[in-house]
Amino acid sequence: MRIYLLGIAGTGMGSFAGLLRAAGHEVAGSDENVYPPMSEKLAEWKITTYTPYAAANLDKAKIDLAVIGNVIRADNVEARAVRRRGIPQMSFPEALEELFLQTRHSVVVAGTHGKTTTTSLLAQVLAHAGRDPSLLVGGVPLNFNEGFRLGKGDHFVIEGDEYDTAYFDKGPKFLHYRPRTAIFTGAEFDHADIYRDMAHYESAFEKFFASIPQDGFAAVCTTFDNYRKIIQPAKCRLETYTVKNETADWSARWIQLGPQGANFEVAFRGKAEIRVMLPSAGRHNIENALGVYAVCRALGLPPNQIASGFASFRGVRRRQELRGEQGGVSVIDDFAHHPTAVRETIAAVVAQHPGQRVVAVFEPRSSTAMRKIHQDEYAHAFNGAAEVVISQPSAIAKVPEAERIDAKKLAQDIDAAGTKARWMDGPDAIVKALASEARAGDVILVMSNGAFGGIHEKLLKALAARA
Repeated sequence: MRIYLLGIAGTGMGSFAGLLRAAGHEVAGSDENVYPPMSEKLAEWKITTYTPYAAANLDKAKIDLAVIGNVIRADNVEARAVRRRGIPQMSFPEALEELFLQTRHSVVVAGTHGKTTTTSLLAQVLAHAGRDPSLLVGGVPLNFNEGFRLGKGDHFVIEGDEYDTAYFDKGPKFLHYRPRTAIFTGAEFDHADIYRDMAHYESAFEKFFASIPQDGFAAVCTTFDNYRKIIQPAKCRLETYTVKNETADWSARWIQLGPQGANFEVAFRGKAEIRVMLPSAGRHNIENALGVYAVCRALGLPPNQIASGFASFRGVRRRQELRGEQGGVSVIDDFAHHPTAVRETIAAVVAQHPGQRVVAVFEPRSSTAMRKIHQDEYAHAFNGAAEVVISQPSAIAKVPEAERIDAKKLAQDIDAAGTKARWMDGPDAIVKALASEARAGDVILVMSNGAFGGIHEKLLKALAARA
């Protein structure tokens, strides 16, 4: 089939394009701008990409199906041309369902936090056990080096995004994924650009649970109390997990955190199953692993196979990823943007670098982070860092002025809460300051869900230049 993707350069759409190509389809697409690394990946997969959007692009590719990304608006010039010419169209989740999921056992990871890491870990454990799963995830697992995998096994592991599907389908993406087995990592308010309030946000996950068949299975994180409300529509078998205590079905005991990651004992209803080593650091990743463990046991894997899969996990790009080291200063990149994710990421990095000074640099860039919804929570999310630098988000103008987070006040509030903090206007100012101040042994943890003006490379270059 000849398939054309509108909005092809996004992380999810780009990976889906690669999956389609791996499945033997003829693939092309377009985007407003196409930058590395996705531009390089698309070229590597031999996928023709047009930029910017133009109706004439559609004349260059014979099209059997147009896949419309959720960044595309109804008035997009190519979207209008697709409708006018009567070209069959689907959203990306619809196409994934239609072309891949009807004949496979869909395993979906949903929730506010940890979806990418949990999805990647689950796929690695199944692959390590010889199950040969397929995969689609909104990141790059280092075990696979791509955000997709086309396996020959029954299972298709998917990151279940609650964001809306397309301009013609405002429901969450994961409602198209036919979940038969699921992990739910919990829900805290997010995506304020499309969800009115917490009740509206929770309703998306309630629909998700209602979509799991009666003979299905879900592992449910109990760390956030609202899980009780969210799982009410479920008809399938449920097992619970949490890292906070031992009241859930699955728990972690005798936890040891250090430079090599996390070592802990997995217990089911108070009875020890096995002790495991997880290379990923942090209590939040132990919790993600508990959800994966519960699902893998439900899918028939024995404890030793799961433990072996955990030990083989190499992590995910942009999740506590070491981008480089210069002059004894380490620069780490992380996608964290919600207060909970920020807090857990700092704790994990501090545990992995005992005795070292951790400087946290944060750009509140996501649609929710740029709003003042979590302003007060952020003030207490940086405990553990030796110092914090808050940057003005580059896209703040997209948010109505009355709704914007006050980045300068946030730095003042963090400082008042006991962690040294300051505000700086953008990545170049931060690079200049930290390159002159950082000393050997320091760890600079950069947190943003965007490219942050290439701050990682600029900082490493500046550190190298001072040597």
